[in-house]
Amino acid sequence: MINFIDNRRKAYLFSLILIAAGIISLAVFGLNLGIDFTGGTVFQLTLGEDFSMEEVDKALEPFEELEGAVIQVVKGRDLTGAPTDEGVIIRGPYMGEDRREAVMREFQDRFPRMDLDDSREESVGAVIGAELTRDAILALVIAIVAMIAYITYRFEFKFAVATITALLHNIVIVLGVFSILQLEINVPFVAAILTVFGYSVNDTIVIMDRIRENIKHRKKSEFAASVNQSINQNLMRSINTSLTTLFVLIALLFGFHYFIGSLDLIVFIVALILGVFVGTYSSIFIASPLWLNLQDYNLKLTRRKTA
Repeated sequence: MINFIDNRRKAYLFSLILIAAGIISLAVFGLNLGIDFTGGTVFQLTLGEDFSMEEVDKALEPFEELEGAVIQVVKGRDLTGAPTDEGVIIRGPYMGEDRREAVMREFQDRFPRMDLDDSREESVGAVIGAELTRDAILALVIAIVAMIAYITYRFEFKFAVATITALLHNIVIVLGVFSILQLEINVPFVAAILTVFGYSVNDTIVIMDRIRENIKHRKKSEFAASVNQSINQNLMRSINTSLTTLFVLIALLFGFHYFIGSLDLIVFIVALILGVFVGTYSSIFIASPLWLNLQDYNLKLTRRKTA
């Protein structure tokens, strides 16, 4: 039997290092917010032929709004499997519908083999971006409040505090990694965070439920052994569940990267993979030991009041 409880301080220290690195990165570099939140225009163009950046720059010359726009080359693969330059993603300030259509026509004229069905353009205004930011934060707050209420009702408040703390720990670490790597934050990322919320809380609650069963006939002085026993009893379930989920996500990641090329969905899957890793770790090493710490602290307060 692995003794998780005696090693909880090491786990706390490791988490603090990850959180500190993420917070420093957030303070220095911030988040790479996509147009969903900042507003702007994005073109994802599948050009269907070899091209150079000089050709792309010439196509953008008539459009002053796109001067200094961020241009990203999208990689594809030919029939032999060799990597090729398949298209471009252009991100710039907000443009009206007429100007967006003019950009599309310009690229069509210069690249006759451009795949219109696989190309897209969209604009998001600054006001809509602010609303999406507010709605994303509101969704997370509602999810947290609902989970606290439900876990408190089904278990007790200390279980709720430990569970939500572990979930917030997961979010901060995922945000920190996205900040360090400067991966784009978009609406699918918010969906991934909410998915990670549900996935992590499910894994944590299973362990918490086992703790509740195991401490029923134990003295408070034996709670540490009960928590350790509960984690070990659910250890293989947690690992197996996470591994099977990761297998599917990794397969999807390679599929979207090599065959579909949707960057929005790639960001979604990367966030899920990070969330599964961190969620499994926090369920085992953070949430349950943290509940034990809260229990010990409450016991000390009770002794002081009765002394």
